[in-house]
Amino acid sequence: MVLTSSQVRSQAAKTLAEIAFEGHSATEILANIEFENPSDLSLFKSLVLNSCRYFIRLDAAAKSLMQKPIRNKDADVKCLLLIGLYQLEYARTPDHAAIAATVEACEQLKKPWAKKLINGVLRNYVRQQESINHQLDKNWDSKFAMPNWLINKIKPSYKGQVDQILEYSNQQAPLTLRVNLAKTSREQYLKLLIESSIEATAHELVASAIVLEKPVNVIQLPNFSEGWVSVQDAAAQLSAHILMPQAGMTILDACSAPGGKAAHLLEYSNNQIELTAIDIDDRRCERIEENLERLQLDAQVICYDAVEYLKETDKYFDQILLDVPCSATGVIRRHPDIKLLRRESDINELVLIQAEMLKQAWKRLKPSGKLLYATCSILPQENGQQIESFLTEQADAQIEPLDSKVMQLSNAEIGCQILPNQLQMDGFYYCLLSKQAVDK
Repeated sequence: MVLTSSQVRSQAAKTLAEIAFEGHSATEILANIEFENPSDLSLFKSLVLNSCRYFIRLDAAAKSLMQKPIRNKDADVKCLLLIGLYQLEYARTPDHAAIAATVEACEQLKKPWAKKLINGVLRNYVRQQESINHQLDKNWDSKFAMPNWLINKIKPSYKGQVDQILEYSNQQAPLTLRVNLAKTSREQYLKLLIESSIEATAHELVASAIVLEKPVNVIQLPNFSEGWVSVQDAAAQLSAHILMPQAGMTILDACSAPGGKAAHLLEYSNNQIELTAIDIDDRRCERIEENLERLQLDAQVICYDAVEYLKETDKYFDQILLDVPCSATGVIRRHPDIKLLRRESDINELVLIQAEMLKQAWKRLKPSGKLLYATCSILPQENGQQIESFLTEQADAQIEPLDSKVMQLSNAEIGCQILPNQLQMDGFYYCLLSKQAVDK
């Protein structure tokens, strides 16, 4: 059944309310929602994710147009209003059509009383759009639709770059592919894309990466089901190129889900390493196994708390990829709900978890082994400062140099800090540590 435009908007409003007011992850919610018509699903996802992206600015605009706030119990109405404002400001929907469909969606929410409110606010916004936007641009949070606490965390570390970081964090991320170089070459796969009328270019830094001009459904990608290619940001692909795993090595990928980096390590070594992939979440572990199966790769997948595993195991590893839980402030452009879900108080808690994971992982690293510390954060507290603190406690830890082309991108004194949209990549941090022999 094809839904009406107002039905799609009412469903989007309910979903946005679950994210913004109940704290649910957009990724998890959207993964469980299906529409019969692909165009309905596309519109629905666009409304939800982009309303998350600009929520703070849209909310400020709504408040400027209302005499009193909408009650908490009517969070769905508030979200419907913000979806209407998003369409008027950012989408290509004609004003009259956006207003009519948004007002009509009140019926699907079973709140017909809200029609007059939403109609009035949206029409007033159209009339006052220029002056409202001028006011919104005076404050950092409403200008960039970013929480003040995060802006204040970014400002001291990236002087002269703050506007650019915030602006890039609001842009749509490109769809980037990782070519399985064990099955085909990047040049050959680019030819297959051209034959399929999919425009793409080779990434200038990462040898396995291809950037598409426009996103496509993975089923349109040549030989996707045969494991020739996966979807993965170029910055995330750097982990395998930094570690360069060799055949016969024993490697641990802690916090592995959804398994992209684990799969890349296996592809890089032609499936000739002994890889253990760990994640705490059952469903996410299923994702790892599904990805490995499609790619015809072998690994031991363990669903368990990584710190507890590290404390209990008697295994030692040649290499450890420690992609720790973090604020994810480098991937906001892909996951705009982070702006609504993350809290300033989360950062200190995450830093403690990261430090404990580093400490326990180091104990299971063989002498002369290498540990790659990774986050998708741009906050120094989770990155360079975390490593600096670790080095003061571990006399046998030494920072290893990264490829000069990678280090040229770095915005940090310790390790490599990539910022959002540098060479079209996500914000990412890497630091490669080696375990030295200590004289007794």
